Amino acid sequence: MDQLEVLKKFTIVSVDSGDIKLIHKYKPSDATTNPSIILNNVLSNKYNQLVEKSIIYAKKIGGSIEQRVINATDMISVIFGFEILKNIPGYISTEIDAKLSFNIDLCIKKAVKIVNLYNTLGIDKSRILIKLAATWEGIQAAKTLQEMGILCNLTLLFSFAQAQACADAQVFLISPFVGRIYDWYNKKNQVKIYKASEDPGIMAIKKIFYHYKKYGYKTIIMGASFRRIEQIIELAGCDRLTISPVLLLELQKYTTQIDRKLDSQLIKKSYMLPNVLSEAEFRWLHNQDPMAVEKLSEGICQFNSDQEKLEIFLSKKI
Repeated sequence: MDQLEVLKKFTIVSVDSGDIKLIHKYKPSDATTNPSIILNNVLSNKYNQLVEKSIIYAKKIGGSIEQRVINATDMISVIFGFEILKNIPGYISTEIDAKLSFNIDLCIKKAVKIVNLYNTLGIDKSRILIKLAATWEGIQAAKTLQEMGILCNLTLLFSFAQAQACADAQVFLISPFVGRIYDWYNKKNQVKIYKASEDPGIMAIKKIFYHYKKYGYKTIIMGASFRRIEQIIELAGCDRLTISPVLLLELQKYTTQIDRKLDSQLIKKSYMLPNVLSEAEFRWLHNQDPMAVEKLSEGICQFNSDQEKLEIFLSKKI
């Protein structure tokens, strides 16, 4: 068995891609997308038919040019998700506009719109995860959405404060960004000799994993944003991992033994939960982590930039 086959025994594997052909090839349980992934696939010209469908939808709905562009942008993400769902048995994660990350009401409104668009294509909300940035506002929006029966994936998660607030809100799933955490420490020359068990991103996820399992939180942990297969192997046993096609291919190349590294059954349980973080406590604790502050801001800005590029591309066609 190759390493990918073995990994699937310990962990539910998701593919971090919008390339429908590659998703079909690797047969993951779930798939995740974001504005950058959607933009890259749209610009590849491999999915022009899907782009045209989103344009037709926007024109049919009508409204101002600005509103048509927004509708086309929302629909293209949903259409990609719809096509991806034909190739997986589980969830599709679809991200909302990053510029809404600090507005609870607008996050909720956009999430409901995305779910309704999926519904028009015959997809039940039970197969959709709405991706929200793990800001305080994003976490509170997720709490409300899940009370409405809409499951959420809290992304751009870098600090333990973000993870604790997500657990407090009982969100469905979080996506800590292993590779981006590693990138920050590596850039600061704080990673001298690489050892997977000492990788800052790996250590961050392990801390969250042991904390969640100790206190019995139901929130699913899905490691994301990997740079090398050693990071993935070191997290064998994590609830879920979302992996790029490039690294999935690497895992298929090797048959070296993989052992379970994370096992919730070995963790001593405690049912006296920590106090729920207030907004002020959350902001203070998150602010104490310069890596998390920088990477969250950077991630939101990058996703927003790619969202705007996608909107410009679609506006020219409208």
